[in-house]
Amino acid sequence: MNEACDCIVIGGGPAGATVSTILSDFGHRVTVLEKSRFPRHHIGESLMPQTYWTFKRIGMLDKLKQSDFTSKESVQFISSKGQESQPYYFPDRDPREWSFTWQVKRDKFDKMMLDNAREHGVDVREGVQVKEVLFDGSRAVGVRAMLEGQAKDLRCKVVIDATGVNALLSKQLGIREGEPGLKNAAIYAYWKGAHRDQGRNAGATLVIYTPDKQGWFWSIPLENDITSIGIVGKPQFLITGRGDDPLAILEEEIARTPGIARRVANAERVSHAYVTSDFTYRARRIAGDGWVLCGDAFGFLDPIYSSGVLLALKMGELTADTVHEALQENDLSAARLGRHGQRVAKGMQLVRQLVYAFYQPKFSFGQFNRDHPQFHDQVVRLLIGDVFDRDDFDEMFKRVREYVPLPEPIELEGSAAA
Repeated sequence: MNEACDCIVIGGGPAGATVSTILSDFGHRVTVLEKSRFPRHHIGESLMPQTYWTFKRIGMLDKLKQSDFTSKESVQFISSKGQESQPYYFPDRDPREWSFTWQVKRDKFDKMMLDNAREHGVDVREGVQVKEVLFDGSRAVGVRAMLEGQAKDLRCKVVIDATGVNALLSKQLGIREGEPGLKNAAIYAYWKGAHRDQGRNAGATLVIYTPDKQGWFWSIPLENDITSIGIVGKPQFLITGRGDDPLAILEEEIARTPGIARRVANAERVSHAYVTSDFTYRARRIAGDGWVLCGDAFGFLDPIYSSGVLLALKMGELTADTVHEALQENDLSAARLGRHGQRVAKGMQLVRQLVYAFYQPKFSFGQFNRDHPQFHDQVVRLLIGDVFDRDDFDEMFKRVREYVPLPEPIELEGSAAA
C-alpha cells in the first residue's frame, strides 16, 4: 500500500467492481478500497437485460448462468384496483439470450462481482474507510484512509469515486444536488412463500399502484422462494405523521392494496423493515483533474424501472475506457477524464424522462401504447435498458410531451461530447 498505484477506486459495489476489473484487464495497477466487508445487505435487486454486455465483457456471464438467481424476462404493471396489464416480455422482440436477465440478492451478487475483480488482478481491500480525497491544488492525488486504526495517505494517478449513495467526493466538493421532482422514500422487507405467477412471468418484476396512486409497490422474486416487496412514495405520504414504526406503515399499505395483498396472504415475513429516502440526485460534474465519479456516486434515478445496476455497470465501462485512454495519453485533466460525460448524461436522460412520465397522474403508458402503437418497441427498448448511444427516441418523447411535461436535458459542467 506504500507504492503509488495507477488508480484507487473507492467502493467495491457494481460500479467499482466493473471499472476496476476493466482497468486491470488493460494492465493498470488498481486498488479498490471498500469500507464494508462483503457480503453486506443492499437494495436494487432487479436487473435490466442490457447488463448482459457488461457482464460478458468482465467475465461474469457464465457465473450468473450457473447461479441460482431467478431468471427474469418480463415486467408487469398492476393497477390500483388489482387489474393486471399484459406483461412486457423482453424476448418477444429479440429471442436471443441477451433479452433474459436475473433478479439478484445483492449481498451475494455484489460479492460475486468483487471476487471477479480480484480474479482479474485487482487489489481489493475490504474494511477500509476512505475519509477524504486528497488534492494538490485542484488535482486529486490520492486518498486518506483508515488502515489498521490509523489514517494513512495513499497516492495514485486517478481517484475513481464509486461510493454509491454516500457520494463521498461530490459531497466533499459540494457539487451534489437532489432532484425535487423525484423526492421519494421507500419502505421494504422480505417474504417467504409469496404468490408468484407461473411460466414466463414467474420471474417478473411487478409494479403495483396503491389505491389512491400516491405510491407504488415493487415485487421482485428472488431465489429460495424469497420475495422483495417495497413501497415507494413521497415522504409526506409515506412517512410524515405516521409514527416511527416503518413495518406498521408497510403492512398497512399492503393491506389496502389488492394487487400485493393477495400475493402475501399466505406468506411469512422473514426480515425487518428497511427505510431509504431522497434517492434521486446527481452531481453537477462527472470528473475533475485527477478524479472521476462513477455509478451511484455520480447520480441515481428513482427505482421505478430498475435502472440502478445498469447505469452503474455502464458507467463503470465508460469510466474505465476513458481513464485508460487518459493514462495512455498522460492527460489526466478534467476535460479528458470527463470525455464520456455527455454519453452518460444522454443515457440517463432517456430513463429520467420515462421516470417523470410514470409519476404524472394523468399519464399511462398503457394508454400511450394504445394511442401510439408505433412506439411499442421503443417502450420495450427503454424497459430493457437500451439507452446508451441512441438518438432515435426523440419522436416518441415528443409525443409523450403532448400528454405531460418532461424534464429538460441533463447539463454537466466541464464535459464535452465523446
